[in-house]
Amino acid sequence: MIVPRGPQIRHLIGYVGLPLLTLFLYDLAIVLLYKVLHWDWVALPHIPLALFGSAIGLIVAFRNNSSYGRWWEARTLWGGIVNNSRAWTRQVLTAIAPQKESDRETVRAMQCRMVHLQIAWVNALKQQLRGLPPLDELHGMLEEDDLVLLKDQKNIPLTISMWQSDMVRQALEKDWIDSLQWSALDRSLEDLGDLQGGSERIKNTPMPKQYDYYPQLFVKIYCLLLPLSLVQSMGWFTPLGSTLVGFIFLALDKIGRDLEDPFENSIYDIPLSSMCRTIEINLRQALGERSLPEPLQPVKGVLW
Repeated sequence: MIVPRGPQIRHLIGYVGLPLLTLFLYDLAIVLLYKVLHWDWVALPHIPLALFGSAIGLIVAFRNNSSYGRWWEARTLWGGIVNNSRAWTRQVLTAIAPQKESDRETVRAMQCRMVHLQIAWVNALKQQLRGLPPLDELHGMLEEDDLVLLKDQKNIPLTISMWQSDMVRQALEKDWIDSLQWSALDRSLEDLGDLQGGSERIKNTPMPKQYDYYPQLFVKIYCLLLPLSLVQSMGWFTPLGSTLVGFIFLALDKIGRDLEDPFENSIYDIPLSSMCRTIEINLRQALGERSLPEPLQPVKGVLW
């Protein structure tokens, strides 16, 4: 995710640099044909570009609204993952209690493992959504035996969640929690599963191709027709006016395409790595650990 900063002309130009340069050269060619070679037929001042531009603006705005809706839903889902991970940890540390003093160390070990599994779960989900190998991120979070068991799993976050659920069942069988506490812990895992499913739905259900293809096609057609409509009235200033208007439409089109897939590991995604690090810090601190990782900082204006 790009961290908000002051507007930078270099970034704005670079955002659609190649299409914008192509458009400028095309505009310049139209002016040369009209002014130097006197090809009067290239001037089409009666094209209803105002009406055409308004229609394209509505189409692009509708598409961008849908794209931002997907991006914001992804951010909302991961906000829920942050909150539910904290709630899960609080429940594990306060609800699970030994009935005998001799079980205290065993219960503490179970609590630590359940919390560490939650840290592994969020990182595995992050990697899976980004299309990266989940196990690469889990070294140091899980034991080597766990990594071996996870090696052949198709949905590693689901497997980790199953391990957590099994440990809750064990705590119930040993009377370390009662049925109400079991229900609350199981509900937390169910809520986390719903949030995982929502994230996977966004990841696995792309925008319809019509939303991606036709707005982009219409914008290109508009940019091609624009200098033909302006060259008679603006003359040598046509490249300036046409390129400026074209930049607006090209930028709006690209914004929609950048936001429609919030889990593609690009600079426009939601900052999954940063949120996973926040969860890890919070959960390890709740366990009383002293050696905590540092929060992730933006790199060249991008928070991953």
